[in-house]
Amino acid sequence: MFRDRDHAAMLLADAVEAAAPEAPVVLALPRGGVPVAAPVAERLGAPLDLLMVRKLGMPGQPELAGGAVVDGPAHEVVFNSGLLASFGLTEEDFKPAIEEQLAEIERRRRVYLGDHAPVDVTGRTAIVIDDGIATGATVKAALKALRKRAPAAIWLAVPVAPADTLPEFEALVDRLICLETPSPFWAVGAHYSRFDQVSDAAVAAAMRAAWGEDTDKTE
Repeated sequence: MFRDRDHAAMLLADAVEAAAPEAPVVLALPRGGVPVAAPVAERLGAPLDLLMVRKLGMPGQPELAGGAVVDGPAHEVVFNSGLLASFGLTEEDFKPAIEEQLAEIERRRRVYLGDHAPVDVTGRTAIVIDDGIATGATVKAALKALRKRAPAAIWLAVPVAPADTLPEFEALVDRLICLETPSPFWAVGAHYSRFDQVSDAAVAAAMRAAWGEDTDKTE
């Protein structure tokens, strides 16, 4: 069990540094992935950016991911086609949800990144980091969309995930680093002694620190 995200970040930084990625850029999934990713980026001397993804919940079952919207230079929408077909739904049925989530992504981008442009990952090792994986539906969408941005390689690095999800992720990335695969796996937060919510303000402060800006700045 990890004490908190800082503890997980320290251990993950050790593992990623030992793997010696070439020309790395670190992409955190906000909000919980940011305090884990920031120390990794600092250790590697790599730029830190955000990979913002929002789940598209199934009608009447918002926790069940029918797809996801992924931010980037041009946004991408990834659907679980088999799930949609089983419910008799089409991608067109999700247009209102897509617009809603794109608006939330834009809000978060303004709060977290201000006028900073996305880091160009072309030809670089893009290291995607979150504080853990449960079902991984949104992470899978993020990885598939990221591949279209032409990185030289995609790595996924997380402190904890269920063992039975790893083969599917290994097929989506060039390297997978996962520190712990506990069994039984209940939820990501169950494997941290302290697992506080990460606020918008904390994400924005972490990004300013990564850019070398004043972390006491108020919006």
